[in-house]
Amino acid sequence: MELAGLDILIILAYLGLTVFLGFFISKRASGDLNSYFLGGKSIPWWVLGISNASGMFDITGTMWLVSMCFVYGLKSAWLPWIWPTFNQIFLMVYLSAWLRRSEVMTGAEWLKTRFGTGRGATLSHQVVVIFALVSAIGFISYAFKGIGKFSSTFLPWDLSPDTYALIVVGITTLYVIKGGMFSVVFTEVLQFAIMTIASIAVGVIAIYTVSPETLDSAIPDGWKDLFFGWTLDLDWSGVVDTVNNKMEEDGFTLFGYFFMMMLFKGVLSSMAGPVPNYDMQRILAAKSPREAAKMSGIVSLVMFFPRYMLVAGLTILALVFLGPEIQSKNEIFDFELILPYAIKNFIPTGLTGLLIAGLLAAFMSTYAAAVNAAPAYFVNDIYKKYINPHAGEKRYVRLSYLVSFILVAVGVVFGFFVTSINDIMQWIFGALFGGYTASNLLKWHWWRFNGYGYFWGMIAGLISSLIMPVAFPELQPLYAFPYILLVATVGSLLGTLLTPPDDEAVLKEFYRKVRPWGAWGPVRDKVLREDPSFEENKDLGRDMFNIVTGTIWQLTLVIIPIYLVIREYPYMWAAIGLFLVCSISLKVFWLDKLKD
Repeated sequence: MELAGLDILIILAYLGLTVFLGFFISKRASGDLNSYFLGGKSIPWWVLGISNASGMFDITGTMWLVSMCFVYGLKSAWLPWIWPTFNQIFLMVYLSAWLRRSEVMTGAEWLKTRFGTGRGATLSHQVVVIFALVSAIGFISYAFKGIGKFSSTFLPWDLSPDTYALIVVGITTLYVIKGGMFSVVFTEVLQFAIMTIASIAVGVIAIYTVSPETLDSAIPDGWKDLFFGWTLDLDWSGVVDTVNNKMEEDGFTLFGYFFMMMLFKGVLSSMAGPVPNYDMQRILAAKSPREAAKMSGIVSLVMFFPRYMLVAGLTILALVFLGPEIQSKNEIFDFELILPYAIKNFIPTGLTGLLIAGLLAAFMSTYAAAVNAAPAYFVNDIYKKYINPHAGEKRYVRLSYLVSFILVAVGVVFGFFVTSINDIMQWIFGALFGGYTASNLLKWHWWRFNGYGYFWGMIAGLISSLIMPVAFPELQPLYAFPYILLVATVGSLLGTLLTPPDDEAVLKEFYRKVRPWGAWGPVRDKVLREDPSFEENKDLGRDMFNIVTGTIWQLTLVIIPIYLVIREYPYMWAAIGLFLVCSISLKVFWLDKLKD
C-alpha cells in the first residue's frame, strides 16, 4: 500500500512515543515483583479499567469482528459471547471483589488461600502455572498472525506478513520487558485514546458516505435483524454468493443451536472466573475489592462504543464498495482482510495514519498485556517458591525479562504455523478455556472440592483441549466444549472424592475472607458457631439479577453504535432507552451495594 508522507510520519511518531513512554516509566517497575507485575497496587481503578479495555481492543479480534459483521450483520453482535464478553459482567458484579480479597500476585498463588499448602494444593498450583504459560503462548500466536496480516496490507515495504509481525513484535517486546506493568498500563491508556479518536472518525465517515438506501442494496434480507430463529435465514445468493460458503465453513448455520452453546459455555466459563492472564492481573492490581469491581465495570462502558463504531463503519464501507467486486470475481476471498481493505480504500490521508497507528496500538496493548502477565507465574510461583526463595528482587525482575523473551519466541514459532485468525481464536476461547471451566467453577462454589480435584480437573481439561483439534479437526471448537467439560468434570470429581477434604482451618479462613455463596453449608455452620456475628453472603439472588441486567446493558453498548452507523435511528433510541434503564438499575442494586 502506498502511504502518504503524513501517514508514515504519524505512524513513526506514535511508535517512537510508545517506546519512549515505556522506557521512561520503566524505573517505577524495576524495584520489586509487586511493582513489576502489579504496579505496586497503586494505580487508580479507572486507569486499570481503560488499560484492560485497551488490551481487549485487539487488532486480531477487530479483524474477526469486521468479517463477522460483514457476513452476519446485526446478528454478529451475539458472536463475541463465544469468548464470552459478558464475563466482564460476572467479574463486575461479584467475582472481582472475591478474587481481590486474596491479596496475592497471581492466580496460582491465590490457590493456597483456597486449598492450603498440602500436596493437593502444590499440584493445583503447578498445573495453573502450566495453563497460564500455554494460554500466553496461544495469545502471542493469535496476535502474531493478526498483526502480520494487517501490516502486510498497509505498510509500504515488500515484506511477508510474518516478517512484518516479527518487526512489530520486536518493537513492542522492548518496552514491555523493560517497563513491566507501569509501562503496559500507561502506554495502553495512550493507545486507547488514539484508538477511540480514530474509531469514531471512521464511523462518522461511513455515516456520511453510505446512505441507508445504498446499504440496503448491498445486503440480503435479514442482515439488519438482531434476533433470529433456529436457522440464520440469511441468503447471500445474488448479492455476494461466496458468503454462503463462508457461513457453511464457520458452522454457524444452525444459529439457534450455536447460540445456546455459546450461552451454556459462556455462563459456566464466566462463573469460573478469569483465566490467568492480563484480566486477572488487573483485578489483583486494584487498590481494593471495591475498586476491582468498578474496574471490571468500566471496561464494558468505555470499550464497546468506539470499537463498534469502527467495526460498523468499516463493514458498511466494505459491503457497498468491496461486495460487488467480490461478487464479480466469484473467487475465494479471505474475509479476515476486510478491515485492512476498507482502510486502504476509503479512509483519507492523515486519518489513515492515525487509524493504522491506533490499530497498531490495539495490537501492542493486547500483546503487551499478555506478555507482562504470564512471566509472574514462572518467576513468582516456580522460581521464587521452589528454586531460589531468597534471591534479591533485582534478580527476580531480571529473570522476568528472560522468561518474557522465551515466551515471545515460542509464541512466534507457533504463529508461523497458524493459518487462520478464526481457527486459533476459536481454539483459545472454545477449547482451551473450556478445559479451565470445571475446576475453576467448583473452586468457588463447593466446599468439598479440594486441591487434588483441581489438579486432575485441570489436567484432564488441558489435555482434552490440546487433543481435540488433532483428533477431530472438523469439529467446531465450541461444539467440542461439552466433551471437554465432561472430561474435566469427571477428573475434578474423581480427584476430589477419592482424596480427603482440605484442611478445615484453611476452608474456614477462605470462607470468612471471601464470603462466597454456593454449597458451603458445613463450613458456614462451623464459622457461625465460632463467630455468631459473622454475616454469610445472601446476595445470590441480587447478583443473578444484576448479571442479567448487566448483560443486557452490555449488549446495548454493542448495538447502539451499529444502529447509529447504519442510521436505524428508531432502534438506536430504543437501545439507548434500555441502556439508561439498565444503568439506573445497576447504580441502585450493584454500585451502591459494593463493599470491600
